[in-house]
Amino acid sequence: MKKVEAIIKPFKLEDVKEALSEVGVEGMTVVEVKGFGRQKGHTEIYRGSEYTVDFLPKVKIEVVVDDSRADTVVDAIVKAANTGKIGDGKVFVSPVLDAIRIRTGERGSDAVASS
Repeated sequence: MKKVEAIIKPFKLEDVKEALSEVGVEGMTVVEVKGFGRQKGHTEIYRGSEYTVDFLPKVKIEVVVDDSRADTVVDAIVKAANTGKIGDGKVFVSPVLDAIRIRTGERGSDAVASS
């Protein structure tokens, strides 16, 4: 199993959710986060004073899928989240050693499959 984590622009969440649904992903975790990468935030002017916004609002999506579906999921996220502008985000893929469905006690791939 693989855990796919994506940090994206908040306004792209609905597009990514739809793209994941189209490739058969039925569950995900979404968290509002703040951060910065190469863009290093930006400056704004408020009431005549300039200040730096270091951390920009982002959305983190986590999905755990079978190894065979990881590339399809990554491709769907990248395509849906892409605006072509700086700050589009990143996707991280990590191995998952085990998963347990609390309700039934199912383990491994059975725990992340729909039922």
